[in-house]
Amino acid sequence: MAFFRKKKKEAETPVFGPIEYLIAGLGNPGRDYAKTRHNAGFMFAEALAQKNNSVFKPSKFRAETADTMINGHRCLIVKPLTYMNNSGEAIRDIASFYKIPAENIFVAYDDSALPVGKLRIRRKGSDGGHNGIKSIIFHLGSDRFPRLKIGIGQKPHPDFDMKDYVLSAFTKEDLEQILPCIEKAVEAVDVMVTGDIDMAMSRYSG
Repeated sequence: MAFFRKKKKEAETPVFGPIEYLIAGLGNPGRDYAKTRHNAGFMFAEALAQKNNSVFKPSKFRAETADTMINGHRCLIVKPLTYMNNSGEAIRDIASFYKIPAENIFVAYDDSALPVGKLRIRRKGSDGGHNGIKSIIFHLGSDRFPRLKIGIGQKPHPDFDMKDYVLSAFTKEDLEQILPCIEKAVEAVDVMVTGDIDMAMSRYSG
């Protein structure tokens, strides 16, 4: 990911055991969307894969996936390629194939209700008006999946079209706050895979 410092290439992390967690970052595929606010989830997924020495590869699930170990747990990092509004289709298929329950599916995404650079972790909840989350709830038949909400701030004016806002590029000033937020979200995953969501919420939200 161009936003993050490239590390010296290392061997991919060896994996073992069944996949326990599905960790999805939401966004839209394609170069045109790469630096937009709606792709904060993709940015998270790429940073998480980079930290854990794993690389994304095409899969049969209409998604790019990176298989890795995080804090002793085998995890599949996922970037759905079904576009934001249909994110649930790919996530449902992957979760069904690997028999991963909703409680073990972590989803990172942009949240315009939070100030730029703020991170909020929640165990479950409604879609909050986010179409990607709405799709996941519909296709999983459950809202009991933990979320990592990455604050992108409110649109500049009430009359400004929300679609135009979320599909616009981050400013340089925004990125200075977003990147540390994503790094914090990546750190939170180390705690979340132990099952202690409450600790992750108290330590990393804010």
